[in-house]
Amino acid sequence: MQPEIRSPAFFIGQGASAGDLISFGSGQPDLPPPPSAFAVLEHFRQFKYGSVQGELALREAIAKEYPSATPEEVVVTNGASEAIDLVLRAIAVPGARVALPRPYYYSYPHNVELAGMTPVYYELEKGKINFDSFEGAVQGCRAIMINSPSNPTGTVQDIDTLKKIEDLCNNLGIYILSDEVYKDLIYVRENYPMKGKRVVTINSFSKTYAMCGMRLGYFHTLDRALVEKVVEMKSHTSMNTSLISQAMGLAAMGERSTYVAAHVPIWQKRRDIIYQGLRDLGLDLWKPEGAFYVLPKIKNSTRAMHDLYYHHNIITYDGVWFGAPDRLRFSYALDIPKIEEGLGRLKKFLENEYRTYA
Repeated sequence: MQPEIRSPAFFIGQGASAGDLISFGSGQPDLPPPPSAFAVLEHFRQFKYGSVQGELALREAIAKEYPSATPEEVVVTNGASEAIDLVLRAIAVPGARVALPRPYYYSYPHNVELAGMTPVYYELEKGKINFDSFEGAVQGCRAIMINSPSNPTGTVQDIDTLKKIEDLCNNLGIYILSDEVYKDLIYVRENYPMKGKRVVTINSFSKTYAMCGMRLGYFHTLDRALVEKVVEMKSHTSMNTSLISQAMGLAAMGERSTYVAAHVPIWQKRRDIIYQGLRDLGLDLWKPEGAFYVLPKIKNSTRAMHDLYYHHNIITYDGVWFGAPDRLRFSYALDIPKIEEGLGRLKKFLENEYRTYA
């Protein structure tokens, strides 16, 4: 009997090295990091403990990306995941509600529950926030999470909507956790960093600089008390974030403008190919505006994911994991020949197994 696939953990670590496998699964850039990041390895010799908050030089560089920010408002973390976890635990009130978008990144509900709070949801419409329904959903919440550009939808929220959310949450005293790890992979406009005294902007080096395995992220907030509380917590958990990762991240930031400018067109071309390919196969989906995901409708997504993996050697992620049970998530973080080969295999699935679905 074939093993049941119950979570993304089944697939994580499988990729290009796995023979004939085509992975539309994990959101991991296949492009190389900036060359300057590799150069750090030749001379790095700092193997003692570092600052729990993050090395000053890196925090100074990060602060320059946010208007009027200071290094004291930045905390460097083990990926964006640790930033989300620490911030949620630092602001936690037992049983308090945290509003999440649906579809959501699959870890969000678990992050909220592990912090002792309760996830509630505001429904996205074709990947977009409807402010009127959002306003009703967030009443009485301790915090809300925004993910723009979004994993899994690939959508970018409208600036006017984000500004309304800023005002609403400021008036209601609600924390905004703005997950902007794809901020440098936008096809429709420049990124809009959310503003406010209770805004926590979360980011990562994984997507912008293709450094997933280095586990380097950070958050920025004007709330100095929150910074102090998180640093105190972190001193008892992971302590300092990897110093070699921080050194590589700082070096990579020196190439940001040229690196991002060179790579966004590559992502956009891949987006166009997979989007049109899925449309040509008759699937219903919206066109991504950022990140590197598409979320087409597929009936019985759990069965489809299993059939695609076991019969066609394709990894996809079940929409159930993202609160979208009638969809499959495809990452297009792979080169064009593999995308085209994967689309060909998907066509065979649609012409065979999928025809038997009720």
